[in-house]
Amino acid sequence: MHDQPKGTGDENVPPTAAEDLRYQGVVLIHVLRRHPTLLTTDDLIREITSGAAEFGESDAIVRALTDLTGVGLLHRPSALAMPSPAALRFLTIICEDGA
Repeated sequence: MHDQPKGTGDENVPPTAAEDLRYQGVVLIHVLRRHPTLLTTDDLIREITSGAAEFGESDAIVRALTDLTGVGLLHRPSALAMPSPAALRFLTIICEDGA
């Protein structure tokens, strides 16, 4: 089933919604922490995985970028990831000093 944990036999099982949400959170937090630095997809993959990404992890990060862009939390002009004003406002709301 789709909710089967990793390492239980079938490596061709599609990712779960929970895994996608986890990667979206990791990517969004990373982009917010690195702001105002603009990051490419390759930069994000390298930084998030410490340079040791397997295809599945790289693919999950790319999906997260696509999903976050689709809901308006990231902008990707010229393939560079940057937080949207909504994401920056959220950061300000949850952090007393916005950092």
